Amino acid sequence: MTSDPPLLEIDGVSKAFPGVLANDAIAFDLNAGEIHALIGENGAGKTTLMGILFGLHRPDAGRILVDGAPMASGDPHQAILHGIGFVQQHYSLIPTLSVMENLVLGSRYGALASVGRREIVARVEAIAARYGLSLDMDATVESLSVGEQQHVELIKSLVARPRILILDEPGALLSAEEAARLWSILRDLADSGVGVILIGHELEEVLAVADRVTVLRQGRVVATVAAADVDVAALGALMVGDIAATEHPGDAPAADPAAAETALVVRDVSVRGEPGTVAVRDVSLAVRRGEVLGIAGLAGSGQVTLIEALAGVRPIDSGHLLMHGEDIRDLGIRERQARGLAFVPADRGRDGLIGPLSLADNLALGARASDGLAPGGLLRRRAIDRHARALIERFGIRAAGPGVPVATLSGGNQQKAILARELSRDPEVILACYPTRGLDFAATKAIHDDLRRAAERGAAVLVVSIDLGELLGLAHRLVVMQGGRVTGEVETARISAAEVGVMMGGGAAA
Repeated sequence: MTSDPPLLEIDGVSKAFPGVLANDAIAFDLNAGEIHALIGENGAGKTTLMGILFGLHRPDAGRILVDGAPMASGDPHQAILHGIGFVQQHYSLIPTLSVMENLVLGSRYGALASVGRREIVARVEAIAARYGLSLDMDATVESLSVGEQQHVELIKSLVARPRILILDEPGALLSAEEAARLWSILRDLADSGVGVILIGHELEEVLAVADRVTVLRQGRVVATVAAADVDVAALGALMVGDIAATEHPGDAPAADPAAAETALVVRDVSVRGEPGTVAVRDVSLAVRRGEVLGIAGLAGSGQVTLIEALAGVRPIDSGHLLMHGEDIRDLGIRERQARGLAFVPADRGRDGLIGPLSLADNLALGARASDGLAPGGLLRRRAIDRHARALIERFGIRAAGPGVPVATLSGGNQQKAILARELSRDPEVILACYPTRGLDFAATKAIHDDLRRAAERGAAVLVVSIDLGELLGLAHRLVVMQGGRVTGEVETARISAAEVGVMMGGGAAA
């Protein structure tokens, strides 16, 4: 008597890029009605493997079977026809189109028979009613919050009624409430027979939602275990071997910067959002040298818009921005950088890096004349290469070499590259938005350590995150934003995550 084959089987899949073996004879399977988590350090090969499954990459060896039958590889069309949906970490939406236009476009790409607009509306209404995902179908994607954009990505996949659904770091930029809703949706999908593959880094969340967990390390499977049979510490040991998974990202810096010089002052700043709206209203705050100041708030509370305005990416409509006493509100991005301001953007792929350029060129972006990398506007290739190699070693960037396109690096190593470029200039003010988005705990700790060292050197550090644990462990003080306004300010040593959560929701801390 033979048992039914798995819904999905990945058999001996290998994939190499120049200088990097991303996947090495991977074996992985997924059953119908199962949530199977895929975890590992940044660069372990998780996203590459899922890209192969969805046809974005062609494997060098191995095969993919659905219901026991081989599926042609390297072809997203075939993946879609076999019922595979993919919610990628960096959303594949067109920002200037409406929600409906994105859904129509998604239904017509790769499918054998396109789904008409009326049928899409009917399916979306059914999905929204079942999972509580309400959307303005006429709104442009760029006007939506991160959480709402993820809803569009998820609905776009669900409209096609997938049998296999892949989600790459779906909770990376979601609030706790949004993440809890997502996990509930995934469990409901699994209960209806859908096989779910979940790439995650938050090990506690992974164990709470997954049935099985497969661990990758340096492109190889090191274990597949039942989630009920392991704990966070055991998974952490499997991932990295020598770092305790239960280790907190770190305590706030011990030094007290209360008496230090104020480096950055934001005074009554307002910033426009969508036409006719104000995203940031009369915000005032100050950051001292040697201090890490965190900004907490629910997604869409204005904190990302604020930090982009401070960096010069968005115009400030009213108010003042003082850096060491000088009002820099009307200065451009380059001029602010020249005065010692560094910026880590929320979206590394869109705003932080130029994917087709080499790692070395990305690390040299924004170089000053005094750096010796481009005197008189002429690039000095040897100097740029030496500069890149030094930063690769200093910040632990995993790459085949400085000449590889930065887009080929894992998300975590791309994030390290941005931090390396910005921190290597010894900035006096650092604006960091979601600095550890999508990173494993080892990479997160490394970046937290880099930010702490910058503060200990005397830099003023401003961090935006929706992870309260990160902010409470990293910052000396927190300001809380709601509806584009600062609604409270507290010292992290004197408040709990629960109390901050109450403040974020509009209440007062006890």
